[in-house]
Amino acid sequence: MRKALIGILLAASAATPAFAQDGEPAPQTRYQQRFEQRQQQNQQRFEQRQQRQEQRVQQRQEQAPAQPQEARQQRVEQRQQRQEQGQVAQQQGGGARQERREDRQERRAERRENRGNWGGGQQQGHADGWNNVDPNDQRAVRARDRYERLEDRNQREYRRDRREDRRDWRDDRRAERRWDRRWRNDHRYDWYSYRNSYRDLYRPGRYYDPYGYGYNRFSIGIRIGAPFYSSRYHISDPWRYRLPDAGPGYAWVRYYNDVLLVDTWTGEVVDVIYDFFW
Repeated sequence: MRKALIGILLAASAATPAFAQDGEPAPQTRYQQRFEQRQQQNQQRFEQRQQRQEQRVQQRQEQAPAQPQEARQQRVEQRQQRQEQGQVAQQQGGGARQERREDRQERRAERRENRGNWGGGQQQGHADGWNNVDPNDQRAVRARDRYERLEDRNQREYRRDRREDRRDWRDDRRAERRWDRRWRNDHRYDWYSYRNSYRDLYRPGRYYDPYGYGYNRFSIGIRIGAPFYSSRYHISDPWRYRLPDAGPGYAWVRYYNDVLLVDTWTGEVVDVIYDFFW
């Protein structure tokens, strides 16, 4: 049995070279043929690429118009002409600005003269106005002083009225945007119980003080600097922490482990929750 197996193996090994010769070429020959084919293909692609590049260069040269010396000289002359026109326009503009400046000065002088003219020259004996009042004329001097006191009082009243109007406007604006702190009674905003269930949500990480002063306990009504409530510290999704919507003009911001509701117009703290974060 053993001799029979050895004989079969010897016959198979003898038949293998014959099969390689009669059938397909040997593996080494196939690899060499593939390598040569790839080299030929690469060479053809390289020649085709060079040919396309040469064609493009030739097309550009044919399409580019010749630039004779006359066209170049014409462009130089046009550039010089534009520069001269710009200089003339600048000079003319400077003259026009000077004229406008002189007109403004004349109008100011006329206004000063009109302000100084008491009664438009209709007062008998004092047609030249307040600037030319005779200091020896006591009647005219008293009238001028009375006029100046009246003008000063009118100016003070005008400024006081403007301040009162601005104050009333700010008060009305605060009344329209007054924050209601009764939101804590709404069960939808029970952030304390919600935090006990989702503790990891209330661990936002390290806080970076914009000034580096360290922690100070801010209370309601205090005004803080703008860097404290910049967009970097905004809580853009207060609903995730069971906080009510801040509304226009307000912003929930993080301050260390506290949460502040800040009026972004004035920097005033209108609501605060201490130890909100862990």
